[in-house]
Amino acid sequence: MKSCILMVFASLCIFVAEAQETLDYKSDIIPVLDKHCYSCHNTGNPKGGVNLKRYEEEGRIIKDGQFWLKVVDQIKSKEMPPSNKPELNEKDYHVLLDGINGILIKSLEKRTPGKVIIRRLSHREYHYTILDLTGVNFDASNRFPADGSGGGGFDNQGGSLFFTPLKMERYYDAAEEIVTKLHEDHNKWSELVPKSYRQNILQRFLNWLLPKFISDFEPLNSAEKAAEEVLFPFASKAYRRLIKTEEKELFIKLFSSVYNANSEEPDPQRFNRSIAEVFKAILISPSFLYKMEEEPLGPEPIALGDFELATRLSYFLWSSMPDDELFKLAMEGRLQAPGEIENQVKRMLNDPKSKRFSESFVSQWLGINKLKDPNAPLADLVRFPEFTPSIREAMFEETISFFHHVMTESKNFMDLINSDYSFLNEELANYYGIEGVKGDNFKKVALANNSRGGFLGLGSVQAVTSLPTRTSPVLRGKWVLEEILGTSPPPPPPDVAELPEDEALHEELGLKALLEKHREDPACQSCHEKMDPLGLGLENFGADGKWRESYGSTPIDPAGVLASGETFEGPGELKRLLMKEKEKFARNLSKKSLSFAIGRGTTFTDETAIRELSATLIENDFDPDVFMAALVQSYPFRMKIKDFQKKVNEID
Repeated sequence: MKSCILMVFASLCIFVAEAQETLDYKSDIIPVLDKHCYSCHNTGNPKGGVNLKRYEEEGRIIKDGQFWLKVVDQIKSKEMPPSNKPELNEKDYHVLLDGINGILIKSLEKRTPGKVIIRRLSHREYHYTILDLTGVNFDASNRFPADGSGGGGFDNQGGSLFFTPLKMERYYDAAEEIVTKLHEDHNKWSELVPKSYRQNILQRFLNWLLPKFISDFEPLNSAEKAAEEVLFPFASKAYRRLIKTEEKELFIKLFSSVYNANSEEPDPQRFNRSIAEVFKAILISPSFLYKMEEEPLGPEPIALGDFELATRLSYFLWSSMPDDELFKLAMEGRLQAPGEIENQVKRMLNDPKSKRFSESFVSQWLGINKLKDPNAPLADLVRFPEFTPSIREAMFEETISFFHHVMTESKNFMDLINSDYSFLNEELANYYGIEGVKGDNFKKVALANNSRGGFLGLGSVQAVTSLPTRTSPVLRGKWVLEEILGTSPPPPPPDVAELPEDEALHEELGLKALLEKHREDPACQSCHEKMDPLGLGLENFGADGKWRESYGSTPIDPAGVLASGETFEGPGELKRLLMKEKEKFARNLSKKSLSFAIGRGTTFTDETAIRELSATLIENDFDPDVFMAALVQSYPFRMKIKDFQKKVNEID
């Protein structure tokens, strides 16, 4: 199947490349844009904020390739020109579709992995790295100033991980607190400092006497030698690589200065105090706080080194530093041997630490982190008194457990759209009205009703896509378009009217009737006819995630018609229709996963990798194991490029 998809893609590239030879941008394509597009999308009247007239030369199309892919999609689906404008004739349709595609595909012939800037550890990554390095559970998220999310919507995006003087102060304080806790815990300290250092009387006497007679005398059982056995392995783990000679010298120099300054203190306390000070220095070093990769010498992309690849793998799947096995493989140069990456991905996904990936990735993808924020504008407790902090926490855990099971057990990402099971404990099951679930632990529960199951049936999703006092079909429809299908409607007009908040009116007419009235405005119609049916199909789920049948005395009508003309009756049938959108879901999942894996928003230069990953999903029935192995072997994940050069196809 994959070979068929790639053959079709290759033949498309050949066909479009041939079309590009006969279609010139200025003489062939611009006249068609002028004829059909410029009247609405020009400098003086950029409808929907889109000004096509600014693209006066081919290079500007390439620079904004991501945007022009959307233009091609709009033309291909015949959404543009809009229904109130003349249709494209066959010739103009192919001039635009084949000509623009040809420009875009030709620009991708020279592959680039894209710029990956030096990245500071996110608060989540700092927490888990400290935990795995020292055993100390440090709550970084509540101790450090908040980070924003980057272009991909994730907190590990290099472009949003800024460094401020306040953050530096907090890192100093954190290092002090972490090492103090470590030193006070005998078991944890003994794991990092396994020997209790002390010189006996004879060693001290000989170390004092013999230097008087032997100029190059090496001290017996010196503190510095003992310190090397502790500090060098610790620093290598912390820096995620082998440490350099000059770094070793600095560690020992700092150790010696502290050790010699405390000569009145007996060992092993004196030795341990000196070790602790070097530990603190390591924890505030840029080599610990940042994920660094060596800058290539030449302008061409090159493969990551073994330690760099081990670091990308471990922070992708575990939000933490490489473990001993990854480190050993990197040190021996065997990590990139044939088949080894696949073996490691399988091993890492089977490790309990992979639950960190599930939590980090899916909570940010779906936007359900709001459930953890007591100040987030979710279902109002006065109106929905059962929507307690405990229920919010349970909804969050349901989502993480469900996604993790899909990834590691069910082995089919399509379950994310529609499944006949979820993960519940007794409290959440009772809240949903599901009987027969006992205990506080979350367990897989078969669902008799096909309305729940999949992302759209999760209380967490229903809550974060609602307003505090009511549901919002517009928000929910927009969420489905963006987070499931990967398509975004244009922003609303600046003077668009809000829906009335009169509760009596809602109960009398229902949201469906109110939205139909709202859509009478031509400026709102084109977007709302895509969003509203999706959101209205989920109206049986209240703002608190509970099932309901009516707005007061008005029955809820969850039936709808999609923009494609397909009809459905309620959430169960809506999800079955979404299951047909495999290509869109595969592309969206590929983009989200790649962005999270490489720590930056995806760009047009990633288009080839995204299409290959999408094909992998479709070919392999959305198998997570095959997909994740393909992802970590993709060009953007395995390669790097010199940061400061002018990128391919870039223009001023």
